[in-house]
Amino acid sequence: MKFSANKLYIEKYVKCANCGVLIYGPSIAARDGSGDVFCSDWCVDWKAARAASDAEPRLPLPREAREPSLQGRDMVAMKILEGNLVSICRDMGITLMKTAYSTIFSESLDFTCGLFAANGDMIAVGEFCPSMISGMPMIIKTVIQEIEPGEMEEGDILLHNDPYRGGMHTPEHLFFKPIFFEGELVGFSGAIGHVAEIGGVAPGSFYAEARDIFAEGLRVPPVKIKRRGEDNIDVWKILLANVRTPRTNHGDYRALIAAVDLGERRTIELLQKYGKEHFTQITSSLMDYAEERMRAEISDIPDGHYSFQDFMEDDGLVDQELRIHVDLFVQGDEIVADFSKSSPQAKGPINTPLSIPTAATQNAILQLTDGSIPKNSGCFRPIKIIAPPGSLLNVNYPAPEVGGNTECHPRIAYTVLGALATCLPGRVPAADGSTWSNFLFGGTDPRTGEYYCCYDVHIVGWGGSASGDGNSAVGSINGNCPMVPIEVYETRFPWIVEEYSLVPDSGGAGQFRGGLGVRKVVRCDADEITFSHMGDRHKRGSWGLNDGEEGQPGSFLFEEAGTQGWKPVTQVFNKVSSSKFANLTAHRGDRIQITTPGGGGYGLPSDRETASTAEDFSEGFVSRP
Repeated sequence: MKFSANKLYIEKYVKCANCGVLIYGPSIAARDGSGDVFCSDWCVDWKAARAASDAEPRLPLPREAREPSLQGRDMVAMKILEGNLVSICRDMGITLMKTAYSTIFSESLDFTCGLFAANGDMIAVGEFCPSMISGMPMIIKTVIQEIEPGEMEEGDILLHNDPYRGGMHTPEHLFFKPIFFEGELVGFSGAIGHVAEIGGVAPGSFYAEARDIFAEGLRVPPVKIKRRGEDNIDVWKILLANVRTPRTNHGDYRALIAAVDLGERRTIELLQKYGKEHFTQITSSLMDYAEERMRAEISDIPDGHYSFQDFMEDDGLVDQELRIHVDLFVQGDEIVADFSKSSPQAKGPINTPLSIPTAATQNAILQLTDGSIPKNSGCFRPIKIIAPPGSLLNVNYPAPEVGGNTECHPRIAYTVLGALATCLPGRVPAADGSTWSNFLFGGTDPRTGEYYCCYDVHIVGWGGSASGDGNSAVGSINGNCPMVPIEVYETRFPWIVEEYSLVPDSGGAGQFRGGLGVRKVVRCDADEITFSHMGDRHKRGSWGLNDGEEGQPGSFLFEEAGTQGWKPVTQVFNKVSSSKFANLTAHRGDRIQITTPGGGGYGLPSDRETASTAEDFSEGFVSRP
């Protein structure tokens, strides 16, 4: 990274030409004189090996030098401490949920809480939003390159949402608090969540037609929102002056702070119980144990080179598909996921920073491995992600990226799963709906006179698998986010929900059919509401597996008050994309219909049991027996 002479801004984001990570320290120059730089000799060798032999580069992953963990581990003590740490993370999440103001936190639980070692390694995490699990350690490791531990003090709380500095997408805000014990920095308590409104061009800050990062909302570099336990008032004023809903944002920020305060307090109690040295040894041992468990799982996957690809339908600005391609190399007890053949970065905001393919790849592998493996940085050590700079999956400044987290993450995860399907028969499901059909809206509430914003997520059908039909009406693979209950929805916002139902025939046919998507119809109950949408899978259905059929695509339709007949926004408002658009206006009586995709089918439809088909018909899941 090249900072200005006064250290106040970044002049150039320096990334490894192979894996795409940010380089803060010394770099390695390319041997061919191209001017490229690399983070390690391993990356130089890997790129050269791919160029020389696209099929089979075989190289060991670089292993970090670490202090040896406990010899002859005390498994009982290790599991007890792990349980305590995970329980703290869960309590942090419950605190956040119960004290937040916005529905994306209080109802949809779009956040994750974790605890970290002093070097940024994650030692424990709560089971909230999977897309954020790998994002948190990447952000913290980036921040401590810029704010050295010596500059942190007891009572500080730091805030960060910059996608170009290890972050995820712009709405994802990480609050983290250094944990001091006996005057020494021993770790961090962190809570990351999707803040529903951060300014920018569109209410809800999901500007689906953005051409650069500046349209997406306020981008915050690593700053101290609290210093030595006291509010940094100037930072608070800047944050709240740049959003449409300052009261709600203030409440959500306080909820995130309450979560990290709780994490710090409970961790110090454990340090007092175990002692710093013993606590550190056990957590280090726990990460080594997770690594060994994951390596054992990977060792059971046949060595080889496995490939798969899928396509995003457009970027909101250009009606052109974008490729997500993975070459997966399984080498003994290690995996390299190379996304070099994916599309170049897009003009519209469907790009991702490096944290997204990292999190999505790790998410996919967690889906196929033993669920009892501790979720910490250790279990991810055998997995390496390659996403070159300037690609769809590693966006360069200042290109837009707000849609990449919600929409690309599930597609990346299922691309990795699709690659593994050939070598792990019977273990990989067909694809789920792989979108959150993000519905953003805002306006002045006629009942209160206060400006409101909402980030409204939608659930999909999951793919069928060798063990049975896919589940219906479940969040996609990258989030455990429920929909906002109708009673809360109508109380908080001026919409009337006329329909909320499963969509018959939306699951792909198969021996085990895909789960059903959902349909929601809302009627505008205000003089004017500004709305936007960021989604995908309106053209391509979720792919089936082992001769299973595709699931039914989703849609977003509009009906003007006093008329009859649903129409896509491409027709009504002359938009490029039916799934990605921004700042349209609904008036009183106008109706909106959001339909989410069903999951793909698994196995030949002709192999489905007759009784199962009859039951589907009687339940209304299919329209004909």
